[in-house]
Amino acid sequence: FTVCTQVMSTLKLVNELLSALKRDDHEDEAIENEEEEMKVTGTEVTGKVDYEKLCVQFGCDLLTNDMIQKMQRLTGKRVHPMIRRKLYYAHRDFDKILECHEKGKPWYLYTGRGPSSDSMHLGHMIPFIINKHLQDYFNVPIVIQITDDEKFFWKDSITSLEMSKQMARENIKDIIAMGFDITKTFIFIDTEYIGYLYPNVCRVQEKVTYNQLRSIFGFDADGTSCGKIAYPAIQAVPAFSSTFPVPFGARSERMMCLIPCAIDQDPYFRMTRDVAPKLGEHKCATLYSKFIPGLRGPKGKMSASIGTSAIYLNDTPKEVRKKIMKYAFSGGQDTEELQRKLGANLDVDTSYQYLTFFMDDDERLKQIGEQYAAGKLLSGEVKQILCEVLLPIITQFQKNRQLVTDEIVDAFLAVRPLEF
Repeated sequence: FTVCTQVMSTLKLVNELLSALKRDDHEDEAIENEEEEMKVTGTEVTGKVDYEKLCVQFGCDLLTNDMIQKMQRLTGKRVHPMIRRKLYYAHRDFDKILECHEKGKPWYLYTGRGPSSDSMHLGHMIPFIINKHLQDYFNVPIVIQITDDEKFFWKDSITSLEMSKQMARENIKDIIAMGFDITKTFIFIDTEYIGYLYPNVCRVQEKVTYNQLRSIFGFDADGTSCGKIAYPAIQAVPAFSSTFPVPFGARSERMMCLIPCAIDQDPYFRMTRDVAPKLGEHKCATLYSKFIPGLRGPKGKMSASIGTSAIYLNDTPKEVRKKIMKYAFSGGQDTEELQRKLGANLDVDTSYQYLTFFMDDDERLKQIGEQYAAGKLLSGEVKQILCEVLLPIITQFQKNRQLVTDEIVDAFLAVRPLEF
């Protein structure tokens, strides 16, 4: 009888443990499902992004083949692979920029960088690659905003404006190393150029209510600093050519602006477009990209705050190779046998996704995708191909970066007329 009692007690304990494990499994599944919910704002990207749904949600238009063909017809040159493959996939009024160029009217590019680390990573590189391409492609000027103020307001790890400004100068060296034409490029740090920014900032702030900002950015009245509330107007005004009376000279009152950037920046420029007609300014046009995923998986975007999710532009070749081979999320199967039989899921495979951004050869990319999806290539082989593509790009960037002195940084920061 005693033995039976002990057995029954043991069985009861086992059943309780199994029930607990099942509850944990359901909780983990619920957490995982919760994590998969898409959230894209100007300051946060989480979950697996449905780009077409996001385009509808934001009210953007999809980039069309006709627009890409018109770009090539206007310039006689082939567009960048990221545009051909529609990694830059959505827009607002990009067709009007093409019309503007066709009629010979001046326009300019605007992009920016929020300095949150001493070195940029591959994800930060994407908009500068495209802006550099478009500068050369259309032979137009560009303004590049360095938002030392924004990161001071938002980043807990940045404890002073001096720290933010120091990172800003390091990031500017990274940007210059991308090869921008100094005669057509003006880089400015917000806290240094504020005298030129502030008149238009005031005009925007007078027209935009707190309720509008709360609706667009989700500001909490109790937990949001006044610096965060005031900041959106500072990111808005470089989209108005009147903000640059010296760089643009006599044409500063009549130039359209194109902003190629990641689609999470759309909330800022929706606000900018809404307020522009009230101020007698052109509505800015935008060209939006998809996110390059973090190394560890397809959800969200590459993050500077998670070291193993990013390849930094100052990583050594050994570090780049190690990160790719060890951390790059695989869409392949668990065993070689299964991979040969079932093939890989290209949509979630980080190495293949990176190749879509950085491999120039369309036919080679298509071949790799077909072979990998069919099981003819293994995950390690695709990772090796990615190493062969990325290492020369990063090595060349680092060589360029070594040539950028503080004097060159000051030359790009100088308030001066641009040549265009």
